[in-house]
Amino acid sequence: MGRKRKIAFHLNCLEQGGAERVVSNLANQFAKEGYDVLVATEWFGENEFRIDQRVRRVHVGLKDGDEKKNRILQFLLRVKYLRQFMKKEKPDILIAFAQRANYRALMAAPGTNVPVLISIRTDPVGHYDAWSDKLQIPLLFPRAAGCVFQTEGQREFFASYLQKNSRVILNPLHEKYIGVPKPEHRRKEVVQSGRLVDFKNQPMLLQAFVEVHRKHPDYVLRIYGGDSFDGTKEILEDIIAENGAQDYIRLMGASDTLEKDLPGAAVYAFSSDWEGLPNALLEAMALGLPIVATDCPCGGPRTVMEDGVNGLLIPVKDQKALEEGINKLIEQPDFAEKLGAQARKIAGRANAQAVFEQWRDYIDMICGS
Repeated sequence: MGRKRKIAFHLNCLEQGGAERVVSNLANQFAKEGYDVLVATEWFGENEFRIDQRVRRVHVGLKDGDEKKNRILQFLLRVKYLRQFMKKEKPDILIAFAQRANYRALMAAPGTNVPVLISIRTDPVGHYDAWSDKLQIPLLFPRAAGCVFQTEGQREFFASYLQKNSRVILNPLHEKYIGVPKPEHRRKEVVQSGRLVDFKNQPMLLQAFVEVHRKHPDYVLRIYGGDSFDGTKEILEDIIAENGAQDYIRLMGASDTLEKDLPGAAVYAFSSDWEGLPNALLEAMALGLPIVATDCPCGGPRTVMEDGVNGLLIPVKDQKALEEGINKLIEQPDFAEKLGAQARKIAGRANAQAVFEQWRDYIDMICGS
C-alpha cells in the first residue's frame, strides 16, 4: 500500500465529550495501524481522553499574552497558528471536528496544499444557522475536500455541493461495550447515562418516571452522569424533593464503569430534545438494553433505531409518550428482550474497526489512494 499517510486532527481540546471521544479513538486507531498521527488543539482540558503515546499532540492555540488582545485579533491569531502548523508539518490531510475548528481549518488552508476534511458533530439547527454562519458557510465550506456527518438529518441541512461530497459515519463504540453478556435477570430499574445538561431534558424523564412509579412502585430510576453546571442538576434535585422521590430516583454522578452499571436494567430511557449522534445511546444499544428514545433532531436515534424493531421511538418533549414507552417495556418483558437483542447488533456497524475502515477509505479517496 506504500507509505502510511500523515494525518492531523484539529479540535479545541480533548476534554471529555462526544467529538473529543471520537477523535481520541480514531487517532489511537490510526496510530496503531502505523500512520503518523498528530492532534492539534487550542488548549488543554482538565479531564481529557487519553491518547496513544505514538500520537503527537501539538498546541496551536493562543500564546502567552495573546489573551489580552481583542477577540477578533485572537481569532485571526488562532487561524495563523493553525496555518503555521499545517505548513510546518505538511500532513496529507487535516480533519477538523466541530464548528469553530471547521471554520479555522478552512480559513487556514489556502496556500498550504493540505486538503481539509470537516466534520459536523451536532444539530445544525441552532448551531449553523446564525447570521455569522450564513456569511461564513458559503465562503468557507466550498473549500472543504469532504465532510463527515453522523446522521442523514445533519446532511440534509446543508447545500447540495456539501451533501454530494460527504459520508455518514457512526461514532465508534468503545470495545468495553461490545460482547457484554446478556443478564440472566433484569433489575427493576430504569437507567439513563449522560451529562446533566438542559438539552437532554432529564426533567421530563423524572416527571414521567414519577408517574411510572405510581404504577410500578418497585422500580427505581438511576441517572449516571456528571454535572454540566448549567443549573440542570438543581432542577432535578427540586423535582425529586417536590415528589418525595429520594428513595426511587437517584442521580448517580459520572461513572467509568457503565458497561457494568447498565446491562441489568429493565429499560434505558433517552429523553433529549436534540443531539448529534449520542454515544450514550449507541452504548446502551450495544449492551442490549431495551430502549425508549426521543426521535430528536438531527436524526441521531432514527439513524440507528427503527421503532418497534430495536427500540421505541417517541416524539420529543412528549412526557406522556415517554411514560407509556417505559411502562410498555416494563410490562412486556419478552417484547423488551426482543428489542434489546436487535439493538445489540449495532456493534457490527459501530465497532472501532468498522468505523476506522470507513474513515480510512474516505481519507484514501480524498487524498487519492
